[in-house]
Amino acid sequence: MEQNGQNTAITEAATSPAPPASAGKPGGDSPLTLGTRPIGKLLLKYSVPAIIASVAVSLYNIIDSIFIGRGVGAMAIAGLAITFPMMNLVMAFCMLIAAGGAAISSIFMGQGNINKATATVNNVLILCMINAIFFGGLSLIFLDDILTLFGADAQTIPYAREFMRVILLGTPVSFVFIGLNNLMRATGYPRKAMISALLSVIINVILAPIFIYKFKWGIAGAASATLCAQVVSLFWVLWHFMSKKSFIHFRWRVKWFDLSIIKRIYSIGLSPFLMNVTACIVVVFLNKALIDAGGAEGNLAVGAYGILNRTTMLFVMVVFGVTQGMQPILGFNWGAQKWERVKSTLKRGIVIATIITTLGWFVTRFFPDQISELFTTDSRLIKIARDGFHIYFLVYPVVGSQIVIQNYFQSIGKPKLSIFLSLTRQLIFLLPFLMIFPKFWHIDGVWMSMAASDLLAAVVAWITLRIMFHRYLNKNIKTQHQ
Repeated sequence: MEQNGQNTAITEAATSPAPPASAGKPGGDSPLTLGTRPIGKLLLKYSVPAIIASVAVSLYNIIDSIFIGRGVGAMAIAGLAITFPMMNLVMAFCMLIAAGGAAISSIFMGQGNINKATATVNNVLILCMINAIFFGGLSLIFLDDILTLFGADAQTIPYAREFMRVILLGTPVSFVFIGLNNLMRATGYPRKAMISALLSVIINVILAPIFIYKFKWGIAGAASATLCAQVVSLFWVLWHFMSKKSFIHFRWRVKWFDLSIIKRIYSIGLSPFLMNVTACIVVVFLNKALIDAGGAEGNLAVGAYGILNRTTMLFVMVVFGVTQGMQPILGFNWGAQKWERVKSTLKRGIVIATIITTLGWFVTRFFPDQISELFTTDSRLIKIARDGFHIYFLVYPVVGSQIVIQNYFQSIGKPKLSIFLSLTRQLIFLLPFLMIFPKFWHIDGVWMSMAASDLLAAVVAWITLRIMFHRYLNKNIKTQHQ
């Protein structure tokens, strides 16, 4: 079925009009060179800006947590950790559109179908607004019930509620900004996508301490700073897609609600959607396991997980930057049936990601207390976090390759395999371990569960990749050489 769909798209491309004469060449280099330039140079061009943007966003999250922890208190850190599942849900509904739209726009460009790539951008804008209004409105109505379900108690729910109210009111801005920013990168403008992300971070870092300390808005001040920064960055992204100088831009005559495109967006976006939804479910179980295993120190254990989560996301976001840079290269060359280039891109991405997560292991192994002291001065919280760093990050080097392999299948339009791999890491292995390990090793058992699931998920990812290479990619490469 997938091959038939690809052939149909290629047939459509043969009759698709060329890009308009006014279409610009981003950075003096047409996005169509995704199929011709050396892979190494393309990865530098696309991944470095994405990595810079991802690191900046992750660093802001860390700085934001530092402002909250030192400016509001240890319970505020715990309250922020309680919001992680809901933030995962926010990202789930956003990436359902953003990731699917980015992947198919690259594939359409590889097939030479500029009309379809343009229609994808139009449809992503509409779908982001619909998803934001639906999800944000419904969540606001049941906010307290949702936070209680996620583990909030009388001590933590005031902080979690204040933070999430602002975030949910801003979902239309957040969804459209993130959705179009992903498309900006996918359609050949990685530097512009980086600038929009950096702009958001810089404004965030400036406003957060003002709102938290000077205006005394507390944890709501941190969320308000995030929303204000995204409003400014959204104008930058909208300006890009409204300009006829952009290679792919809004065109009124192209469909704004195309059911065939919407179906493909949701099909491919289902993988990151389920990944974030399962992450939400997992964090609920993690918080519950930490509270139960920690006894009187349960809320502090949740706070320690908040510190670990912020730290691991710094390195995971760098890897995501690599995968975001790989995505347009993989999608374009898959659409153009340039199999050797697909294979080369994947191999390089795995090596780079493994180096990144190995660095994460080194830093957390030898400097756990120094990391925790950035967030808090509470000696009990630092001690719990130290144990978590030593256990959870034990097998961290393998995480990078697992993330790249999962995103590889998403980038080439094979969502079922991507969904399967995301479920293994966050659901299939972790939840059973969380039910067993804490009974024997208490809080340490929670950290052990996370490490064991990462290791097994990486093994499954490599086995899946090897099978698919043998069945499909290597076979196509041999056919082209005959």
